[in-house]
Amino acid sequence: MNWKRLCALVYVVAFVIAGAISLFAQSSASTVLLTVDATEAPLKIIRTHMVLPVRSGPLTLYYPKWIPGEHEPDGPISNVTGLKFTANGETVPWQRDRLDVFTFHVDVPQGANELAVDFDYLEPSGGSAYTAGASATDKLVDISWNQNLLYPAGMPAQQITYKTTLILPAGWKFGTPLPVESQSGDSTVFQAVSLNRLVDSPVIAGEYYRSYDLTPPGEPIHHEIDIVADSPEAAVMKPELVQEMTNLVAESGRLFGARHYRDYHFLLTLSDHVAHFGLEHHECDDSRLGEDTLMGDRAGHSIGGILPHEFVHSWNGKFRRPRDLSPPYYEAPMQTDLLWVYEGLTNYLGHILAVRSGLWTTQDYDRFIAGDAASLGQGRPGRTWRPLLDTAVAVPGVEGFGGGWFNWKRGMDYYGEGDLVWLWAANIIHQQSHGQESFEDFCHFFYGGPNDGPQLKTYTFSDLVDALNQIVPYDWATFFHERLDSTSPQSPQGGIEMSGWKLVFNSKPAGGQQGGGFLSGGVSAPYSIGLEIDDDGRVFDSIWNGPAFKAGVMPGMTVEGVNGRVYTSDLLANAIKTSDKSTQPITLLVVDDDYYRTCTIDYHGGARYPHLVRKSGTPDYLDIILKPLKQ
Repeated sequence: MNWKRLCALVYVVAFVIAGAISLFAQSSASTVLLTVDATEAPLKIIRTHMVLPVRSGPLTLYYPKWIPGEHEPDGPISNVTGLKFTANGETVPWQRDRLDVFTFHVDVPQGANELAVDFDYLEPSGGSAYTAGASATDKLVDISWNQNLLYPAGMPAQQITYKTTLILPAGWKFGTPLPVESQSGDSTVFQAVSLNRLVDSPVIAGEYYRSYDLTPPGEPIHHEIDIVADSPEAAVMKPELVQEMTNLVAESGRLFGARHYRDYHFLLTLSDHVAHFGLEHHECDDSRLGEDTLMGDRAGHSIGGILPHEFVHSWNGKFRRPRDLSPPYYEAPMQTDLLWVYEGLTNYLGHILAVRSGLWTTQDYDRFIAGDAASLGQGRPGRTWRPLLDTAVAVPGVEGFGGGWFNWKRGMDYYGEGDLVWLWAANIIHQQSHGQESFEDFCHFFYGGPNDGPQLKTYTFSDLVDALNQIVPYDWATFFHERLDSTSPQSPQGGIEMSGWKLVFNSKPAGGQQGGGFLSGGVSAPYSIGLEIDDDGRVFDSIWNGPAFKAGVMPGMTVEGVNGRVYTSDLLANAIKTSDKSTQPITLLVVDDDYYRTCTIDYHGGARYPHLVRKSGTPDYLDIILKPLKQ
């Protein structure tokens, strides 16, 4: 390093430290005042006003970058507009950092002891996911506090206190785990909390709001579900569904043996105009589904696929979290290699709780596991070059699904494949202990302890292995490494086999399957001709080296014809179904950009759907795993 570069580096470091000291030097009782005005939420505008205690001199402020639970640097900085700083009634110039667009520098003038910050957050109309996604409609808004604040450099998030006021449109009601200090009209003042607790406590609000008590009899901690929707009827939860959600709360207590929150709020947003996802928080979740989710006969199945998962995260992901996923503030990069525990184990436990609570049937679970094992085996040839561990490690850079080729590139497979690995681990505990120990014993040991409210207890891979060895001595490190590093073409099905089941393929659809894949409409036929086609005939994915791939059918093309006739999904599905009785290939007329092409698929295997079937002469441990726990 030359002398000029060294001097420049020293200057930058000194500048950042000085900026941090300008606030850090204040009393620990100093509090940031944050007002978020959401009265224009129907217009997709959220206004922020902040007042920070400061001293004169350089000050560095951050916009949250790495959002917990999102696992990547995707804070929605591009939606921040109208940024303005003032002190002593005068505008203070600011400068964005040249190396990090989430960082801002200001020079606080002499004599100023407060700095005001104002900006607008423009709600997107779609496109992005998680807290960067669409979060407001004419009837509702989801407030993720990380969208609407800046914070000073140099202090851990848990040492910065915010006192927050939220202003909502007239008459709107809200749900949140944040404790309320006072209310006046449509303005609510929340009790002062640390920055990390604020970011961990979103608010959902809307014109059509319903709340349901989910606290089981004898449970000392309050649980509820808060719902906002785009129509009043969409927010209504049937009594049987309320009971199943109450069962979920009860079963979670039996599974973990402890809780680590003051109370818990399921926050459910029902709209076709917001981003759909689930995001975990310590004392709540932020889950968003379609407007009609609670109206149909399969409401339990729909919410059973997301709410139990996010609820489990209160223990696995919030209370216990990988050390490298727990930086002290939101600008520090996260290391994501243990997501197969953070998300994979949560997947496993969430699905089991869905069945134990009654949200899912055992048949729902069987179909899910069969589809999981198939899609991560024959349906995922990318596993032959990219191991499970890499799907976790690479999340901050290559998590997206765009451009097709999902089966070859792989994506967030640490969810589904992690699920299969942990089913295997549960069977090992049962087998090695001759039925004397269970996975619940591990959950009690690893996630138990006194309820001191929301807190963080980090762990490493070694800590995880040591905890499992406390339950059943086994070479757990080797077990996990062999599966994490595997490039076998087959998914890890040991847990299915040890449970007394096996994966098979036959021509019989299971529970509305269209082809055994993961698309709900169009034609999903990854295990026959090797295609996933959406409702409009567009090829979503083509299995690498599958029959359609070899015929030249690729992602992004649109199917216009089948065997000389105008394309319909039923026509193609029937051609696949009867292919085992025909000597003729299946011909598809496709459009590639603005070119027509005829592709000839030489396939004669008929329809193929994945199923779990019992292995004769073996005990059914899966049945034991899925039964509700005794009180």
